[in-house]
Amino acid sequence: MAGNDLGSLLGGLLGGGGPSGSSNGGAGNILGALLGALGGSGSGSGGGSPLGGLMDMLTKSGLVDQAQSWVGNGENKAVSGQQIAEALPDETLRKVAEQNGVSPQQAADQIARSLPQAVDKLTPSGQMPSGTSLEDLIKQQAL
Repeated sequence: MAGNDLGSLLGGLLGGGGPSGSSNGGAGNILGALLGALGGSGSGSGGGSPLGGLMDMLTKSGLVDQAQSWVGNGENKAVSGQQIAEALPDETLRKVAEQNGVSPQQAADQIARSLPQAVDKLTPSGQMPSGTSLEDLIKQQAL
């Protein structure tokens, strides 16, 4: 539903017009599918947004240093596909993988590569946004 729209917006945000737009579009699609799946599940207490819910999941899974580095100003700490796979509910990861025609491990690896950059770009002030829809926030940052 909104996953494709989110994927397009995230792909534009991550792509920045580079020559490898297809891989960035793929990253946007997989993140859009992830955020769409999380938004539809109603899980997470991060202000009601899928991004906040995802950040809560990562924090509760022991990835607090990484997640905070993406939101805060400064260098983004890396996360592995295995860490992402352990942090996300199996059903969510399976759904995202299915929507993108990849295995759950490939989906986790793609999320691990693109999520730090996406969160960093969506939180330019060094704080999680409040009161703004994810779509509006992506559009603001992509301009």
